[in-house]
Amino acid sequence: MAHTARPAYHRALARFMPSAKGWAIGLPFAFLLVFFMLPFLMVLKISFAESTMDVPPFTHLLVVGEDKLTVLLNLESYLTIVRDDIYFAAYASSITVAFFTTLFCLLVGYPTALLIANARPALRNLLLMGIILPFWTSYLVRVYAWIGILKDQGLANRLLMYLGLSDTPLALMQNTFGLYVGMVYSYLPYMVLPMYAFLVKMDTTLPEAARDLGAKPWEVFLTITLPLSLPGMSAGCLLVFIPSVGEYVIPELLGSSQDLMIGRVMWSDFFNSIAWPLASAATCVMVALLLLPMVWFQRVQNREPQAL
Repeated sequence: MAHTARPAYHRALARFMPSAKGWAIGLPFAFLLVFFMLPFLMVLKISFAESTMDVPPFTHLLVVGEDKLTVLLNLESYLTIVRDDIYFAAYASSITVAFFTTLFCLLVGYPTALLIANARPALRNLLLMGIILPFWTSYLVRVYAWIGILKDQGLANRLLMYLGLSDTPLALMQNTFGLYVGMVYSYLPYMVLPMYAFLVKMDTTLPEAARDLGAKPWEVFLTITLPLSLPGMSAGCLLVFIPSVGEYVIPELLGSSQDLMIGRVMWSDFFNSIAWPLASAATCVMVALLLLPMVWFQRVQNREPQAL
């Protein structure tokens, strides 16, 4: 009797116990919910509050009265963002910088990823290690290293004057040039690694067959290599563009005061003006703008299996 009841008990218990696949999916989602979704919901809540001089420096949305619960949604922060030209200029500048950073990373990263994918296995691992190695050091330390390279008496200017290419130190930082150097250097691995992952898995017999049929190298690239690598390109562009929009450290250390990006504006609102609702509203608007490239990437990914 006990022998027949035992399998039934296990079957009933298995209905309520998640499987290994369920744990593998559920744990990352739980992590994202606790450490990403909940903080964003708190920021969204603060964006509808009103700035005060209290601690914390914003009002509560729910006010409990004697016999009623009142929800107070203040839209002043969002109206300020719409009316104040500084926020429009900051968003436009951030998107422009993120676009050109993504473009420069693509122009540099695609040949790099193609070179690594076509290299011998031993050399491929060495080149790949050179791309991953910067991740082993602090992000802030890497940005500060560029200050030592680009400053007036830095390595770059000394080399230029030693080679006779310049008589005086050039302004290589605290301007747009220094900004893009730091941005492209910091985000280039995010472009190379996704494209490498797609290029290294590409069927090499297709380019060989095209060359055997008389196709020129540029025709092989445009008709076979480039279309098959589009998912990796779109993934890399997304990984570079999204964090570039809200970048704060690189524009602050290597850029000029004219490079007004939304990260700087939000920092000023949070810590200088103590206008937490306004900074939270600017954050929510930035997230809404970033949803557009994410939706585009999802559509590209959904169309790709049908195209292939």
